Amino acid sequence: MAHIHEKIDFTVAIFVVAGDRVLVIHHRKLDKWLPLGGHIELDEDPEVAALREAKEESGLDVELVGDRPPTTEPGTRALIAPRFLDIHRISDTHEHIGMIYFARPVGGALGLAEEEHRDIRWCTREELDGLVPAMSGAVKWYCCKALEELGSDVAMGWVGS
Repeated sequence: MAHIHEKIDFTVAIFVVAGDRVLVIHHRKLDKWLPLGGHIELDEDPEVAALREAKEESGLDVELVGDRPPTTEPGTRALIAPRFLDIHRISDTHEHIGMIYFARPVGGALGLAEEEHRDIRWCTREELDGLVPAMSGAVKWYCCKALEELGSDVAMGWVGS
């Protein structure tokens, strides 16, 4: 966990969609349903962090969805823009700036990161309402938005497990 400052850190959240389902994890320490994600390490850019966190936390290789401007040239590498940004309070003295990505699975095998999570599952929009403990309103909104934008995209040919 890279803490760049005692008051604020940069993080990534990855909402992975396959068909009509979004991938969520039940975080062991926080006892919350969340997307894949975590801190951006000091030697990473947000895109690399998102791909790494998705692989570490789910076993899946993902493709980030978003625009990459055609501005790459010597000394500059264009990054895929996050779909959303937010800032959320972690404690009375610490906040996270979250870079929120939408993604599709492109390979790998789904697996539970047992040291970090109690459960990992694919959920339809309707199944999000039945999660215990209940999912926060913000996380549910992002799940629904990712499903709205990427759902039923069977053209990718990935079935999931």
